[in-house]
Amino acid sequence: MLARVWSAALVGIDAVKVGVEVDVSGGLPAMVVVGLPDTAVQESRERVKAALKNAGFAFPMRKIAINLTPADLRKEGPIFDLPIGIGILAASEQVSTELLGDFLFLGEMSLDGSLRAVRGVLPIAAAARDLGITGLVVPQGNAREAGIVEGIHVYGCDRLADVVDLLNHPQSHQPVVVDPRQELKCSSSNAPDLRDVKGQAHARRALEIAAAGGHNLIFVGPPGSGKTMLARRLPGILPPLNFPEALEVTQVHSVAGLLKERGALVTQRPFRSPHHSASGPSLVGGGTYPKPGEISLAHRGVLFLDELTEFKRDVLEFLRQPLEDGYVTVSRTRQSVCFPAQFTLVASTNPCPCGYYGDPIQACTCSPRKREQYWARLSGPLMDRIDLQVVVARLKPEEITGQPLEESSQTVLKRVLAARDRARERFAEESRVKCNADMQSQHLRQWCQLDSDTQTLLEGAIRKLGLSARATDRILKVARTIADLQGTEHLQTQHVAEAIQYRSLDRMQ
Repeated sequence: MLARVWSAALVGIDAVKVGVEVDVSGGLPAMVVVGLPDTAVQESRERVKAALKNAGFAFPMRKIAINLTPADLRKEGPIFDLPIGIGILAASEQVSTELLGDFLFLGEMSLDGSLRAVRGVLPIAAAARDLGITGLVVPQGNAREAGIVEGIHVYGCDRLADVVDLLNHPQSHQPVVVDPRQELKCSSSNAPDLRDVKGQAHARRALEIAAAGGHNLIFVGPPGSGKTMLARRLPGILPPLNFPEALEVTQVHSVAGLLKERGALVTQRPFRSPHHSASGPSLVGGGTYPKPGEISLAHRGVLFLDELTEFKRDVLEFLRQPLEDGYVTVSRTRQSVCFPAQFTLVASTNPCPCGYYGDPIQACTCSPRKREQYWARLSGPLMDRIDLQVVVARLKPEEITGQPLEESSQTVLKRVLAARDRARERFAEESRVKCNADMQSQHLRQWCQLDSDTQTLLEGAIRKLGLSARATDRILKVARTIADLQGTEHLQTQHVAEAIQYRSLDRMQ
């Protein structure tokens, strides 16, 4: 007998509907899987056989042919265990086939018939809804994740026997009910508070500007000056995720397999901090079947690169395209996939190999040649894409021993939200512009007009610092954010002057 069950495969962060055709016919007992299955899918034959027997079902001792369609799409992972098992039961007339066409099945099976969570359920649930599938059957560990998608009935099952009972007696089972907007509303930030930072008023101001405009930021200073401490407090002053953004972030994390043991929805902005030994593919994503890398996992959040100059130069060059375009394309022989990568880059580094160049107390032991080689690891085009370049000085003794009396993250967040609201109203008709850092040339011409004195100031800075056109645009974007923080509609000389001050590394060259 022939049976067809629906499942799905992942291509990047998108899902493709897959038909699992199972034919049980006469012949010597054997099970064959065709349709470009990978090793994990091939191994499902043994898992499914043991699971059916241990769950109390009869495994047909006949020839079983399993075809995964479309045949030219590579199938990977244990996600097809459950649909293959249900297909065998349907083809051997051990389960009702009336509702098979209405359901899409996903899940890995243990040898005892229990179901284990799999990755990528959220984008598959969204694709199933768009394809007109009315029901989705997933392991209980994926039920809340899939339940985020509206317009489709999601059933979470712990064991294969539960799935069979659902098909035979659908009226006795209720779909999972999840209110993702309520979860988003009730979420609370656990990011460190800015109140804990002592001194560093200049760096705190730069951090506020970065949060208000979505600008990239680098801290340069000696060891122990608070660079990492400041960077880790940026998520606490970023606007909370709205529902569409939370769905985007959750989708990426689902494909990466980071949601199997977590809640239904990612409610906090991501903060990713890869080690400086990270490779290029680990940052941008890759593999034989491309998976999201660190920059995609930081989508709508923060990518923190501590000790930036310790990263390999060719690895850092991978950042240039996603910083400019907001996405990254990973090309392989079999396929090419696109991952979202709209993040705020925060980096920190020492001013030289020993870390004390320019320090008023401890002398630098590095030669000019060593310092030149140290900074040569950072290319000019990459530094052009970093809007705020801030020198973080050593704390004074009284600042170290005194009690911090600085503003809390919540106080700063109120100003950030007000500035973001002004930008949102300004770009209400621009779907691709979410904050000032996203502005293009036409937006700069419209919203960053300068008077003659301010233009003269900017031209002088361009000549003296040797700024490129891209760096100049970054100054205007930062100036626009500073004006928004002050509630000013038009750019003034003081706004541009402050923005120029955040090109510290250009002044040092």
